[in-house]
Amino acid sequence: MMTSSSGSKRGTWWSAWAVIAALAIGTTAYSAPAYLTGDEGQSRIPVNPDVVLHYLYITVHALSASLVLALGPFQFIPRLRNRRPAVHRILGRVYAVSMVVASAAALYAATFSLSGFSAQVAFYLLTAAWLYSLSKGIAAARKRQIALHRIWMIRNYALSFAAVLLRVFLVAGLALRSRYDWLSFEDVYTTSVWASIGVSAVIAEWFIIQRTLESRTASRRRTSVGETARGAGSGSTVPEVATTAP
Repeated sequence: MMTSSSGSKRGTWWSAWAVIAALAIGTTAYSAPAYLTGDEGQSRIPVNPDVVLHYLYITVHALSASLVLALGPFQFIPRLRNRRPAVHRILGRVYAVSMVVASAAALYAATFSLSGFSAQVAFYLLTAAWLYSLSKGIAAARKRQIALHRIWMIRNYALSFAAVLLRVFLVAGLALRSRYDWLSFEDVYTTSVWASIGVSAVIAEWFIIQRTLESRTASRRRTSVGETARGAGSGSTVPEVATTAP
């Protein structure tokens, strides 16, 4: 029963990983190429015509953030972490540097964004949470607090994955807008931005709590089995002594 349950959970984990990886890589493949042309007209994000460097910073952010999005799923593969720790560390450094670059560019791009004040605030908060969770994850790794490192990096990548959910919510919102004339694009976009961040954060915390509870349950089960085995072992010696007694 325990083996089948463990296998089922493992299958569920890999299925979820495959979906996340496919969406992340798909979003990267859709977004990144447009910024390799140098053509402002292909930008997925509205460019402020009054700010000369706005498109440049949007491009820097888009490309570096795309790298973060594509690399992230592979950092959560247990076999890679355990059998190729050097590769895991190298990818982690590339991930961290890309995130710092993406964050710096995002602050500038958001400041001159045409998406409105509410969306700007959301992007500022997202960038702050991005950098904070990254710093906490790196600090935990340096202290060899591996479990804590994983928790912070789950939070960090969940915030990165908000870029994927933003597009999902945008598609859904635009579909609603075609039915309800009173919905403006600004309403749909702003709601999608905040929803993508909030949903990503909630899912990350739910996942962390579930993994923590599972870990504690497994630990208690191992302790219980160990105590039972010791008890059975000590109990079995009594008859042996009794039978050998004169």
